[in-house]
This record gives sequence, structure tokens and C-alpha cells, in this order.
Amino acid sequence: MKRQARSRILLTIICFIFGAMLGFSYQHASKEASRREWRDGEWSKEYEYRSALLSLQKENRSLKQQLVQKQEELAAWEKKLSEKQESEAGLAEEAKQLRMYIGKARVKGKGVAVTLSDSSYIPSEASATDYIVHEQHVWSVVHELLISGAEAVAINGQRISHRSYIVCNGPVIEVDGTPHAAPFVISAIGNPDVLASALGLPGGVVDQLVEDHVDVKVEKQEAIVLDPIFAPKP
Repeated sequence: MKRQARSRILLTIICFIFGAMLGFSYQHASKEASRREWRDGEWSKEYEYRSALLSLQKENRSLKQQLVQKQEELAAWEKKLSEKQESEAGLAEEAKQLRMYIGKARVKGKGVAVTLSDSSYIPSEASATDYIVHEQHVWSVVHELLISGAEAVAINGQRISHRSYIVCNGPVIEVDGTPHAAPFVISAIGNPDVLASALGLPGGVVDQLVEDHVDVKVEKQEAIVLDPIFAPKP
């Protein structure tokens, strides 16, 4: 009886220990499974984050490339616009010069004023027409001024153009049909030194005018204003 009791007690202890071991093993396995599940979830989230980051980086590189392309296109358009503006500015300046040359624009600048007057001394036995200013005298001055670089020319304040004409009509000279009496002041805008030097060359225009008994005075001026040519009224 004692032996059977001991065997039962021993068996009970063994069963208890075995049960405790099984319980411990189950708890440990449950914790490990929970940890493994948590770690798998973390890896899944990290993979998603990495994938999203790579996608954003790829999209960012694409946007940067597009930005560079747009900047290059903008620079090309700015260059074309600048060239167009320069071309338009050049055309505007050319148009301004043309209007000035044909007398359609008011101009102001340095230049010279050439005054032609009838001779103050006429011998009694000479013909008076040999001592007065004729159209060829005025034309010689105008022509010399133009070929010497004059930008605009006027006779007694009346602008002339490439189509102007000058004729004698008795005691006066007509410029494009408008009569003018002596003295004749021929104003020209341009380099004063160049224009004055061209007129005063030895054997040049001034010397020829003096030989024709025409009184000549050449003055350099700092500010000459010439009004445009106005169309005649019908």
C-alpha cells in the first residue's frame, strides 16, 4: 500500500511538472508567434514606405527633367524675343532716319549756318545780276553739305528733300514753289567741323562763291532746330 501511494504521488508530481512544462512551452510559442507576426508587419510597412519613397524620387527626377526642359525652352523664347526687339528697334531707328532724311520729322542738333547775301558793292558799269545770289549758288552749298554728311538741310527755315527744286523768279528764289528773298540762310544739321571744313576747302564752294561776288558767312552752331516738311494745302 505504501509503495502504491508513493507511486501515485510520484506520478502526480511528474504529471504536474509535465503540465507546467507544456503550459510554459505554449506561452513561449504564443509570444514568439506574436513577435514574429509583429516583425512581419513591420517589414511589410517598411517595404511599402521604401517603395513609396522610390516612387517619389523617380517622380521628382522626372519633374526636374521637365523643369530643365521648360527652362531651356523659356531661354530660347527669351532669346528670340530679345532678337525680335532688337530687330524692331533697328527698324524703328531706320524709319526715324528715313523720316529725317525725307524731311518728315522735326530734327535738332549741331551743325552750320551758311548765309549767302548779294554783294554789298556793285560797280556802276557792271550788271547787277552778276552781283546777286542765284539758284546755282544756293544749290552748290546745299549739294556740298549733303555730300559732306548733313542729316537735314533747310533754306530760310524751309526744309528740303530729295525731290526739292530751286529756281530763280525775278529778284527772288523759289524753293519748292515758296519764294525767298536774299539773304539766304542755309542751315544744316551734322558735324560742324566736317561741314565747315568741306565748304572752306581751297578752291571749294566758298572760294567759288566769292569769285562770283557773293558774300558768304559760315557759322558753326550748337543747336539747330529744323521743322518737318508740311504737305501743301490744296
